[in-house]
Amino acid sequence: MADKLTIADLIAARDSGRKIAAVSCYDSTTALLAARAGVEMILVGDSAAQMLLGHDSTLPATMDFMVEITAGVRRGAPDVCLVADMPFLSYHTGISEAVKNAGRFVQAAGADLIKIEATSAYLPVIKAVSDAGMAVMAHIGIRPQSIARSGRLKAEGTTAELAIDLISLADAMETAGASAILLEGCAREVGRIITERASVPVISCGGGPDCDGQILIAPDILGLLEGPGPKFSKGYAKLGPAVVEAIGAYVRDVKGGNFPDDDHSYHIKAGQLEKLESMLKNLGR
Repeated sequence: MADKLTIADLIAARDSGRKIAAVSCYDSTTALLAARAGVEMILVGDSAAQMLLGHDSTLPATMDFMVEITAGVRRGAPDVCLVADMPFLSYHTGISEAVKNAGRFVQAAGADLIKIEATSAYLPVIKAVSDAGMAVMAHIGIRPQSIARSGRLKAEGTTAELAIDLISLADAMETAGASAILLEGCAREVGRIITERASVPVISCGGGPDCDGQILIAPDILGLLEGPGPKFSKGYAKLGPAVVEAIGAYVRDVKGGNFPDDDHSYHIKAGQLEKLESMLKNLGR
């Protein structure tokens, strides 16, 4: 049985210069397959609101929903380093509420790290959750939970002024107690500088190749979605058309009377059909 991976293993990987492979997924089956493929970290992101529930943003994800699916991912991949994503309004309404909700992920879902989308306003939250004994992944750069205020998401750190703000924010997150940083959608050059300055693992989601690790959502990796994904995503298969073809073949078999056949059906025990037919005579009709 493999040893369970923890934040200590990610720090060791960073210190040795070994890249960390991470995936974001939302269900036990995909988590099982990702773990078999060698993924070291799985993030259960609030993008599940979009990928699983069909919403147009991450905002409708609730704590109850996120805890439940995070627990499912843990059951599918018990040995990976598991990151739980704090959804919108789970840490915005006060430090006490933030620590309580973070604790739910640890106690009820077996999470190893708690991811928090953070600006400087949430440095006290980062510190409080860390002080409570939980490892925090500070999510900076593009922050999807801010879509209601910004209207659209765009790359961060693309000017010197924006870059210095993001670099300073990364420094502050680590000082506040963050055990890891998720850097989303920023200029590659800035991702390199942040990674060089940090003493904790920096995981890139569109932060460039110079970070300590990379993460993409499983549907993008598998090519399950139509249309292009974000600039930083890459598909490693085109399973969407294959899924449509497979389900289409099933539909054709059902409509043609070819499924299920005898081999895919249960059967009455030997000698019992005759007995049943005799019993049916007594029922009439």
